[in-house]
Amino acid sequence: MKVSAIIFWILGVFFVFAATLYAFWVDWTEWAGIPAIYALAAMSWMIAWYVQSTDKRHGLGPSDDVDGEITEYAGTYGTFAPSSWWPLGVATACALIVTGLAIDWWILLLGVVAGVYFTYGWVYEFSRGKYAH
Repeated sequence: MKVSAIIFWILGVFFVFAATLYAFWVDWTEWAGIPAIYALAAMSWMIAWYVQSTDKRHGLGPSDDVDGEITEYAGTYGTFAPSSWWPLGVATACALIVTGLAIDWWILLLGVVAGVYFTYGWVYEFSRGKYAH
């Protein structure tokens, strides 16, 4: 994970450099792209900090071993329901929210309500129903 943290620290520095260069290129007049690229730098640094702090707790991983093999990554990466419809509902709710931003407020509200419902269902999927444990 040390390699991943270093990559994200470098990406953050690159995005700061790119945002500053872009800002000088457009004479600091374009106020959508400049903050967005600076936000990319901030997000890269947040990921780098998280990966670095997680690395301190867990120690060396397979990616840090010079002689590491791909098979060392084998194992369980999470628990997933075999046939879950909740992600489709969340995606539909997100589409309704974006459509509501473009068209009218009532579609936005419908999307927010659907988003809360489907997110709640997805989070508590393993607490009730077929896959309860």
